[in-house]
Amino acid sequence: MIKSVLIFNNHGKPRCTKFYQQIDTGTQQALIQEIFSLVSKRPDTVCNFLEGSQMLGGKDTRIIYRHYATLYFVFVVDECESELGILDLIQVFVECLDRCFENVCELDLIFHFEDVHNILDEVISGGMVLETNISQIVSAFNETNKFKRRSGAMATIAGSGAGAVARDLGANFANTVTTTLQSTLQNTVSATFPNFRRTTGF
Repeated sequence: MIKSVLIFNNHGKPRCTKFYQQIDTGTQQALIQEIFSLVSKRPDTVCNFLEGSQMLGGKDTRIIYRHYATLYFVFVVDECESELGILDLIQVFVECLDRCFENVCELDLIFHFEDVHNILDEVISGGMVLETNISQIVSAFNETNKFKRRSGAMATIAGSGAGAVARDLGANFANTVTTTLQSTLQNTVSATFPNFRRTTGF
């Protein structure tokens, strides 16, 4: 099982965090700092996986990561997962991001964090791998975005239509009130001063 997916930069600032187990916020922050301290000290020439500390579950937990330019992509998994398989999965995830954002960089993860989570959700759900085909993942993400854009456009049109109806109703109501007041005033004046209308034309 995949316990968490973390992305942080070379300074340890998290850019994407996803935990598939119930962990309080304070513990999450401590885990991120501990994992960063573990992987950032390792040279690029060593293997890309290591055992977790006691906080992470000890020998039953593996930290598997890849370092791309300014970003670390880290998967924390249990002993049932294949280290090499997870390395490939990280590569799949990064290539999906690269296709969706066209040469993904750290700023994309900052300003489009919701999209990053949506792409990750196409790959992993509840700690289990859903899809590894890059084309399928990107296609599903694009379809979701199209649906959101259509929904947003329909909501805007509906809002504009409602506003127009409200304006029409308001104008009709104002005209009705004005006409009614004029008629009432004329009737009152005619009844009170029967000669007033003949002399003034009111």
